[in-house]
Amino acid sequence: MAYSAKTFIQHYGSILLLLLGISIGSLLGILFPHFVDNLKPIGDIFLNLLFVSVIPLVFFAIASSVANIEGDSVLGRIIGMMSFVFVVGIVVAGVSTIFFLYLFPVDAPLAIEQANNIMDTAVHDSWGEKMVRFLTVSEFSSLLSRQNMLAFVIFSFLVGIATRRSGASADIFRKFINSGNAVMGNLLVMVMKLAPLGLGAYFAYQVGTLGPQLFGFYAKPIGLYYLFGVLYFFVVFSVFAFLASGLKGIKRYWKNNILPSLTALSSCSSLATMPANLLAAKQIGIPDTVASVVIPLGTTLHKHGSAIACIFKIYIALLLSGQEFFEPSNMIMAVGITLLVSIVAGGIPNGGYIGEMLIISVYQMPTEVIPSIMIIATLVDPLATMLNATGDTVAAMLTTRLIGQKLTDPVPVNQG
Repeated sequence: MAYSAKTFIQHYGSILLLLLGISIGSLLGILFPHFVDNLKPIGDIFLNLLFVSVIPLVFFAIASSVANIEGDSVLGRIIGMMSFVFVVGIVVAGVSTIFFLYLFPVDAPLAIEQANNIMDTAVHDSWGEKMVRFLTVSEFSSLLSRQNMLAFVIFSFLVGIATRRSGASADIFRKFINSGNAVMGNLLVMVMKLAPLGLGAYFAYQVGTLGPQLFGFYAKPIGLYYLFGVLYFFVVFSVFAFLASGLKGIKRYWKNNILPSLTALSSCSSLATMPANLLAAKQIGIPDTVASVVIPLGTTLHKHGSAIACIFKIYIALLLSGQEFFEPSNMIMAVGITLLVSIVAGGIPNGGYIGEMLIISVYQMPTEVIPSIMIIATLVDPLATMLNATGDTVAAMLTTRLIGQKLTDPVPVNQG
């Protein structure tokens, strides 16, 4: 009995501490909403530690994994299957959301509120300029900013390819990036020991500040989003995990998805969740060559939660404009816009605003609907982020299956 208790604590002690911290934070947010601003700096410190760690972590993880892949065909299969999984996942999210809204429609339009201050922060430039900012930066120092994450991922990927092409002359550099990957993995474990305190503080802030807004004009669509999002989270991701590795895949995915889910829910940041996803991938048994490519790229390009939110925003915007959402042409355009916004606009600064502009442009809606769909996007952000981030891990599992590999035995995480 003592051995069983000790084993349970070893396996689940960190998760129990995290749940305890989040529970205490949530209670503080409910009971003392005016006090939560004082707790936010604690959460910010933890989040900042994650952000400064994630840049070198991504570089070493991607560069070392790509550099150590044997054969160009393997790398090509990973990229090809990953792209297929990303597109199919977003289409599934969009189509299933349309079906859900058909079963549970919103009967009355919502009140339009003004939010011009949000619109004023947008960057106005051409689509060509947006694509340049989406893929590249003009200075090396700009790569080190999390605002340019996709450009940094592409750079890390290219460094890995260049290392492979350099052969024996790159052996010293290859050892350096492999060592850096191990060091950053241990740094990540150290930072995550602060998660109960940092995420608890963030939950207190989220509950205390965002909670009251959920009961205003937007209660019904927000409630429907959270209801569908939770169902999608458990049902669809379980199906994907089953397709990847049967019942073993489901068991491993949910056993190791607690920390990434809570990190995403509290921080509202897919980037901050990436380190927890990489740790979960090791425990699930996803090969490093797959996880280190799919998860960082998925952070920017693969967004189930944003896809669901995009359908909801189009639905509400059409409702406010007096148009019919369930016309075949409108539904087809909605899925197309969702695919574009989720994959492309997700990596562009102010990408959410670009999505709203695309919606009103395609459907020729009045600009007055923009504030309403922006507010909806803000209120669903916690769950949307959780779906976005945790969907990357199950996408890596599916990619592993499609390239003909299997999940390996879980890799123990060094707790020292």
